[in-house]
Amino acid sequence: MIEIVSDTRCISCNLCVSVCPTNVFDKTPSGVPTIARQDDCQTCFMCELYCPADALYVSPHPEQSEPLEEATLADANLLGSYREQIGWGPGRTPITRHPLMLEGRL
Repeated sequence: MIEIVSDTRCISCNLCVSVCPTNVFDKTPSGVPTIARQDDCQTCFMCELYCPADALYVSPHPEQSEPLEEATLADANLLGSYREQIGWGPGRTPITRHPLMLEGRL
């Protein structure tokens, strides 16, 4: 189940909103999508797969409802990790850590 949309990593591309088959997210004026209908999440990982900034975390254990801390997930490299696990861009540099983004040119 979708658990986290990182305000600090999100680049407001809204790809997660577009690819979600069950319309879990809503666009917001700030640009960072919100999880509006979490109970509708079917844990398909599409949002996490398509997120270029690794700003999402989908828990593979939706039946376990324990509070998750973004910092803990980030330290464990779990934000956006599903993409690499299935072979979509292994070893890629997420856009938020891309040198041009860090220099403010992207």
